[in-house]
Amino acid sequence: MNKRLRLAFIVDPLAALKAYKDSSIAMMRAAAARGHEIWTIQREALAWRDAQVYARALRIVPQAGEQHWYQAGDWASVALHEFDAVVMRQDPPFDFEYVAATWLLERAVAQGVRVFNAPRAIRDHSEKLAITEFAQFTPTTLVARDAAEIHAFIDELDDVVLKPLDGMGGSQIFRVRADDPNRNVIVETLTHEGARTIMAQRYLPAIREGDKRVLIIGGEVVPYALARIPKTGETRGNLAAGGRGVAMPLTEREREIAGTLAPLLWARGLMVVGLDVIGGHLTEVNVTSPTCFVEITAQTGFDVPALFVDKLEEACR
Repeated sequence: MNKRLRLAFIVDPLAALKAYKDSSIAMMRAAAARGHEIWTIQREALAWRDAQVYARALRIVPQAGEQHWYQAGDWASVALHEFDAVVMRQDPPFDFEYVAATWLLERAVAQGVRVFNAPRAIRDHSEKLAITEFAQFTPTTLVARDAAEIHAFIDELDDVVLKPLDGMGGSQIFRVRADDPNRNVIVETLTHEGARTIMAQRYLPAIREGDKRVLIIGGEVVPYALARIPKTGETRGNLAAGGRGVAMPLTEREREIAGTLAPLLWARGLMVVGLDVIGGHLTEVNVTSPTCFVEITAQTGFDVPALFVDKLEEACR
């Protein structure tokens, strides 16, 4: 029998979380169901003094409801080393405050605190640029800020997708064809007129069948993906952009990609990773707060939150 763990989840404001689909809530509910003690921390509450990283934390008891999904307990100022594990689940933007939080959490790790995902690994894995380590799986891709290079790429491939390196949920993603009359202004806007590096990728028609989220948890590949299928007239499959989520078994190619990355990423302390795969091509490696736990579990019966708690318990033994 596993011992009762004291767990802290660094999450967005609790009132903003949507219980019917939020993966962080699913994690907390699954952990609480096994008798583990749940605390929540807001990122801005992290602090350091006298060689200790601490935070003002709220103890909660997750509930089954949607509107009132938790019962609030006591607030306390707690040193992070008093928790068995800290789970970093803060959504982007990955700005300076996010980086500062990873620095503080890294100090906690140095004191022996288990933090997942590992703060250094979060900081070192740009969710867009991380694919450059695995170029054998990616579509034709350019990372640049020079307008002439980007336009040459568009002319060469004729149909591309442009996106900023710090976006999420499909924000600021553009499909641009060579004959698009707005291509100049799109490139100028995304690059801030040459001041910001962006990513350009060959457009993948397979997006019509879904931008697939493949989950890796503690080095284990979840056997189902969530295909996020764009709504009519849209090129983005992100659920935040109105995409429809359909769970389906992994293809052989998706198993190959995930199986290659899984041991490498887990060795770096990345417990929860969400790969984005379109038509057998790796397009993103999400490490900040990967989602789709609820949808995959509901549609397939494979208990993704339970797998997360299994891996967390193993890591805390």
